[in-house]
Amino acid sequence: MNLASRHWLSAILLALLAFLLWSAFAGMTSEEVKAFEGYKTKAENGDASAQYKLGDYYYSGRGVAKNEVEAVKWYRKAADQGDAEAQILLGSCYYFGLRGVEKDAAEAVKWYRKAADQGDAYAQFELGDCYARGKGVAKNEVEAVKWYRKAADQGDAYGQSHLGDCYARGKGVAQDDIESYAYWSLAGRTDEYFRKGLAILEKKLSPEARVRGQQRTKELQKEIEAKIAAKKAEDKMKPGK
Repeated sequence: MNLASRHWLSAILLALLAFLLWSAFAGMTSEEVKAFEGYKTKAENGDASAQYKLGDYYYSGRGVAKNEVEAVKWYRKAADQGDAEAQILLGSCYYFGLRGVEKDAAEAVKWYRKAADQGDAYAQFELGDCYARGKGVAKNEVEAVKWYRKAADQGDAYGQSHLGDCYARGKGVAQDDIESYAYWSLAGRTDEYFRKGLAILEKKLSPEARVRGQQRTKELQKEIEAKIAAKKAEDKMKPGK
């Protein structure tokens, strides 16, 4: 190859490289490009939080070519290091068969449990739901109630609503309209959909029962607030906090 051909080829390669770099970061501000590169460097050096963030970049296709397999790879690296958010997301990937993995309810339960054992309320609710439905684990309504309650005790509206439903139907726990009323009341404070269950229950309760339900709601709210405060105090005592 003569010198002129070499120069021509080099120019083509440089232009192609410039185009690829431009394409990779298209639509990103200089700050976002810097953040992505920072996450990538940290992720490659083993930082779990950065690995989780990098997985998000690959899943969304923001700044890089969308690649669900690559996204799952980075989510898994973070999850293997104990990152609760990554564990939940990886569990959901397996539960729904999304983001580059085959549907596998048992594998979903495995990752939900890891995050739930760390105290994550969302994971606790999801794990309870797996037990309630018999997805990836033997159906066990008592175990479902246990995990719903753990989520509900952290103020999670989904955990509270589903626990209220368990009390209403007597599934995994003794049937109790007053307790059901209280949990649905708390859940309904943050979600209109959950208020519908409470409205149906109110119609079947006597005026006296509704009053008891309202009283129980106040008591339950105080109990949950006390548990949340105790958990925060406990977390502050942990190393690194």
